[in-house]
Amino acid sequence: MSTTGSEARQDTGSEARQDGERLRRWRLVLGGEAEDGTGHRPTGPDAAVDGALAALYGMPPGPDGRGPARSAGLGASAPSVARWLGDIRTYFPSPVVQVLQRDAIERLGLARLLAEPGVLEAVEADVHLVGALLSLRQAMPEQTRETARAVVRAVVRDLESRLATRTRSVLSGALDRSARTRRPRHRDIDWDRTIRANLRTYLPEQRTVVPERLVGYGRASKGPRKEVVLCVDQSGSMAASVVYASVFGAVLASMPSVRTRLVAFDTSVADLTDHLGDPVDVLFGTRLGGGTDIDRALAYCQGLITRPADTVVVLVSDLHEGGIPGGMLGRVAAMRADGVQFVALLALSDDGTPAYDREHAAALAGLGVPAFACTPDHFPEVMAAAIEKRPLPVPSGG
Repeated sequence: MSTTGSEARQDTGSEARQDGERLRRWRLVLGGEAEDGTGHRPTGPDAAVDGALAALYGMPPGPDGRGPARSAGLGASAPSVARWLGDIRTYFPSPVVQVLQRDAIERLGLARLLAEPGVLEAVEADVHLVGALLSLRQAMPEQTRETARAVVRAVVRDLESRLATRTRSVLSGALDRSARTRRPRHRDIDWDRTIRANLRTYLPEQRTVVPERLVGYGRASKGPRKEVVLCVDQSGSMAASVVYASVFGAVLASMPSVRTRLVAFDTSVADLTDHLGDPVDVLFGTRLGGGTDIDRALAYCQGLITRPADTVVVLVSDLHEGGIPGGMLGRVAAMRADGVQFVALLALSDDGTPAYDREHAAALAGLGVPAFACTPDHFPEVMAAAIEKRPLPVPSGG
């Protein structure tokens, strides 16, 4: 089949457009340094996108690794930062905006500018922004603090709507199962489960099941059936974990069958249980940053336990101990010996496994306590397993 001149010109034009699109994309990726080799000059919306990216990534970090060697286009001007934050929300989808904001805070030292209302009102709120705001709140003027609180409340409300229903559903099932007994009174027998558990003893000639094992409901309790102690490391690297732990603490506290306590620690210990009715109050009661004394925190939590066999202690920490390492491990061993279910989470966030103390993680594993990072979506299953005293569902690679 022959190719006409018109078709050949169309093919050539299509290839040229494809080449032009590839050059355009490479130019935006490479950032327009003299050696990028594309020879492409952005125009229109591309020029605006290129300018927004260049303001953040156009210069390498300075010698300290925290800020640019020279201004990358944002400087220290709150108005220019607010404009830039507005631009990136125009040109990029929300997940990309959050990444850009995070990089701006780290690369350009913009954390202190978040203390200005004009900047704060322009940001895309997410868990990482909440962490930055909490670490800055002492330096914020009063009017900005109210804006920050509104931002934090919006993020918390979104997290609660995403996580609360499934958490209550999964844990309610685990609590019901943990309450069953194999020596029930007649009126407490769960006949459906008893029949299923004894089908192998069915007698066809008698058309009946001989119940070798009874399954029944536990007697109704006037108080909570289980107790959960969340012990959360509030050092700077654990900011996202503190946010999620506060939300989950509030959800657990809303379940009448669970008595929940929330303890935050660095080198000191803060019992935030009384604030669990509002996770925003919990978060503003934390103090991100500082050292870490896990031993002291676990000693406090150990003193809260009155029913060891019905208690789950969840330690959320990267295990970098500034206190007495032997003391920390000794307390975990003692709680385990008393019948406490102990869970060690290196992180409670979507960020993957953080840097953590591998020696302490290995020592906990030797005590029968695997230490692993946990995403918020996986947390209900982990808690359900702990409540039912099953092996914990450690994520692959955890």
